[in-house]
Amino acid sequence: LASLTGQPVPRNKAIVGDNAFAHESGIHQDGVLKNVETYEIMRPEDVGVPASQLVLGKHSGRHAFKRRVEALGYSLSDEEIDAAFRAFKELADRKKLVTNADIEGLILGREVKSTGPWRLQALQVAASSGDSKMSTAAVALAHEDGRLVQASALAHGPIEAVFAAIRSATGADARLVDFAVRSIGAGSDAQGWADVRLESAQRAAHGSGVDTDIIVASAEAYLDALNRILREDPACQGANPRLDPALAAF
Repeated sequence: LASLTGQPVPRNKAIVGDNAFAHESGIHQDGVLKNVETYEIMRPEDVGVPASQLVLGKHSGRHAFKRRVEALGYSLSDEEIDAAFRAFKELADRKKLVTNADIEGLILGREVKSTGPWRLQALQVAASSGDSKMSTAAVALAHEDGRLVQASALAHGPIEAVFAAIRSATGADARLVDFAVRSIGAGSDAQGWADVRLESAQRAAHGSGVDTDIIVASAEAYLDALNRILREDPACQGANPRLDPALAAF
């Protein structure tokens, strides 16, 4: 209906709005984690929403923060959780959106700029309309060992092409499980936030990216998730990819 009328569904619209099953308040998050029926009278799956969302921000509580830390694969003592949560609250007062990378940085005691081993060096995308609707993406990735690897891919859409190019460049065998995007702020200069969930044979991981270009944000999110998997499951990468001479001019 929103597509036909050209009127997007307001975020605060009951049942079908983006915020209907999103919880940021610490009291709400704690209640939902203990018993989802405390604040939700219906299942999100019944109205087409994959799951409830705990939004981490300045109003979030310790319970939701601890759950996110565990989802990222960390097991911390109560004292370590308390210290990380205090740092999180200070960060949330300064930032509109706290990403998984930010949380990991708090846990590790440093700000995380890149979780390695791969980092996005350059990205080019060409999209077409009409009958073909095919898009081409070319990426250049820098590895922490000094290699520069390049690859390109053709797919039905620019983001799918970017993901395929990254898979080709890294040689990683990870399956895309979930992908979501949303805006941060309003106006033409608003940033886009992307969230990606990948699975390998041994591990699953979330990744996030923020950029004014949603395609770049999506690429960063995909690499973020892939890097987390590779740190725990290096075998999913297979043979080390090499520089493709055909793309040397990229």
